[in-house]
Amino acid sequence: HLIVRMPPSLSVSEYVGFVKGRTAIRLFAKFPYLRKKKLWGNHFWERGYFVDSVGANEDIIRRYVRHQDKVEKEEQERQMSLEMQ
Repeated sequence: HLIVRMPPSLSVSEYVGFVKGRTAIRLFAKFPYLRKKKLWGNHFWERGYFVDSVGANEDIIRRYVRHQDKVEKEEQERQMSLEMQ
């Protein structure tokens, strides 16, 4: 989940493509085994994305994103503890 502020002159699809491309390149460079295992059919990201504009509900959306981060961290910790057993 991301909250991004961008000017109206910037294309959302170009921005998302840039972010997905750069993060995939950096992750494959830092963790070469990801590319070798072809875990996702040699694609790091799914094809689609969801975008919505934020207005009066910005605080609610920011809280939701923070909550999702906590949920993901708890899930990772739970997975790690299961793997160590």
